[in-house]
Amino acid sequence: MSDSINTDLATDTSLNEALDRANEWYNNNWSSDLVLSDWWQKLGTSGWAFPAWPHKYGGQGLPSSIARRVVADRMQREVFGPRTGIATFLAAPTIMTHGTHEQKERFLPGIVTGRDVWCQLFSEPGAGSDLSSLQTRAVRDGDEWIITGQKVWTSGAHFAKYGILIARTDPDVPKHKGLTYFLIDMQQPGIDVRPLREMTGESAFNEVFLTEARVHDDNRLGDLGQGWAVAMTTLSHERDSNNPGVGGGGGTLFSNPDVTTTVEHFRSIQHTEVDAFSFATSGGITDVLNDLVKEFKCGNDPVIRQRLMKLHSMRETQKWTAQRAKANARAGATPGPETSTLKLQSSLTGRVVRDLGFDIIGAYGMLLGKDAPAHGLFHKFALFVQATSIAGGSDEVQRNIIGERALGLPKEPDDSRDKPFRELRVGTQKTQS
Repeated sequence: MSDSINTDLATDTSLNEALDRANEWYNNNWSSDLVLSDWWQKLGTSGWAFPAWPHKYGGQGLPSSIARRVVADRMQREVFGPRTGIATFLAAPTIMTHGTHEQKERFLPGIVTGRDVWCQLFSEPGAGSDLSSLQTRAVRDGDEWIITGQKVWTSGAHFAKYGILIARTDPDVPKHKGLTYFLIDMQQPGIDVRPLREMTGESAFNEVFLTEARVHDDNRLGDLGQGWAVAMTTLSHERDSNNPGVGGGGGTLFSNPDVTTTVEHFRSIQHTEVDAFSFATSGGITDVLNDLVKEFKCGNDPVIRQRLMKLHSMRETQKWTAQRAKANARAGATPGPETSTLKLQSSLTGRVVRDLGFDIIGAYGMLLGKDAPAHGLFHKFALFVQATSIAGGSDEVQRNIIGERALGLPKEPDDSRDKPFRELRVGTQKTQS
């Protein structure tokens, strides 16, 4: 018997064992009468909320392929999933990689049980794609750091308990070297969160003003001045469109209801009140596009069929890239340019879906809201999809990463790399001492 067949049999056995254990736990613990926070607590402490996570961090230590099957099986059983978002797909993996034992013990339980919501404090008005030009300052004051600056495009900041933050701790070294990464308490004086109105008409993002906010040095993640390296771990996960931590669970609760009430609430709003950001990142556009093809009876149109086939091929390529990225991760390799390739593929696929959908619905594309096809869900996606080419690093940044790290092309000329940050002019103003 070949090694590959042996491996397949072992995988099948492992999958069946994992499904049996998961189903036994769900049968013994699931109840639609549970209060949602109590269910998330039970699910998180069981290890079945994120079964691919290591045991010591609140998971089951399962291979990602088996974990995905377990999660898919859970969804078919209509068992309400864990709370997910910035906390699970950005904060948690970064803390797992760079955190101290004490930091992991303190922060990960609140993430895996859905108790603590996090936000990401990276981008600034003058430092988006060129993140290393950020101006938010962190000044040492005994055992604490005083943070002053402004962040922007911060989703979930208005209800987050903690934030992952990059700030400049040394302006006298080159811009990439003087940054430090912090885990900051968002519910403190000195932090002012203001919503931003987007062209979708919604406010999924915020700008955040930090005025002498404080963070203890115990909440510094990684070494002093090594924030750029820590941030690259975060960004590698943000650029993975297949990251299992994205979507679902919601950010803030309208109350603390039982699970049945919560499920009914989310079902009732799926065609009316779901925000564009949540829908665009949930993967639900696939079903909506299929429904539009049926509604407008264009499935036999040869041009539409050809474009649908192209879209299918693009998605299959994305799956292959994602598998390659996960294989490298399992081998212990640092996330590389394949995450940038995946990010580019994802943003391009989104634009293809947008253009195809508008061609399918024709003049109905001029409508907006509940009267539009698919109750306006397609329009929400179409308005938001432009952001996928910017968020997490613009398409141009991803192409530079691929060119330099995969193709071995020389870096773009940049005389700012070796200058002290204090001497640079960034954004619209010169940094101050």
